[in-house]
Amino acid sequence: MASLKALGRAVTNPAWPCFVWFGMTASISLLESPARFSAETLPRAAALDLGRIVFSLLNKAELIALVLVLITVRLSGQSRRYWAECALLALIVIAQSVWLLPELSARSLQIVVGGVPGPSFVHAAYASLELLKLALLLVLGFRSLSAGQMLQTKPYE
Repeated sequence: MASLKALGRAVTNPAWPCFVWFGMTASISLLESPARFSAETLPRAAALDLGRIVFSLLNKAELIALVLVLITVRLSGQSRRYWAECALLALIVIAQSVWLLPELSARSLQIVVGGVPGPSFVHAAYASLELLKLALLLVLGFRSLSAGQMLQTKPYE
């Protein structure tokens, strides 16, 4: 019976979706994307087109991850404790989904067809929010782990 309780606490602990989401986003944003643009044999237009597709797919996966985080926070009984982190994560994902990614996609398509877009702060805004999102995921994940440990019953009760 104790192992079922432990499994229930683990499944409803928001740490696991936070760390999975962190790994997914960090691998694309911090590893794959810079590697793609350092490949000398990949033309810039192809790298931009591929990036547009990859970040669109990442965004869809992040929307699913956000829902999982919100559900696990609610099921953990810690909604009041984590409301600020959850609200910021939701705002960042919404801003990226409805404003920044469409803007970046349009700019990359303009370059792919041979155009030269004007100066813009959109890429810097996206990158800044991406780093903030990664930090929030780590904070929420580690806070959830420590809260989960505090909520556990003593092993020999």
